[in-house]
Amino acid sequence: MKITLSDEARRYIGLFDEQTEVSPTDCLVESDRIVFLIPAGEMADAIGPDGRTVQRVEKLVGRRVELLEDAETPEAFVENMLAPAVVRGVTISEQGETVVAYVEVVEADRGVAIGTDGQHIKTARRLARRQFDIDDIQLT
Repeated sequence: MKITLSDEARRYIGLFDEQTEVSPTDCLVESDRIVFLIPAGEMADAIGPDGRTVQRVEKLVGRRVELLEDAETPEAFVENMLAPAVVRGVTISEQGETVVAYVEVVEADRGVAIGTDGQHIKTARRLARRQFDIDDIQLT
């Protein structure tokens, strides 16, 4: 799948790469934050010791920076997008032209998976659509 990045997103990816030596695979630019999709296995390098590396990037961009870890399979990807919520399982279902990820989340973590004003799950849905052509994520 081909992802189209805005010029602004490409600039932020370049800045992040320059500061951390980790090259994000995707970037969502929002008014109050920037979300970077970090290649699997590179999260520790992206965060840096005691979070100092990501804090330095936040100062440079003047916004909150969120990091999410990429994955090779759609199921693992959806699970990563909803972290730190505890996910018991992910089922990908094709219903005609629509692809839906049904996610079983521990009841105590539903709020974590959804996030304040639904921001966490909205971000997960946007990235799942961009990365794996998943049309929706539903919590069960």
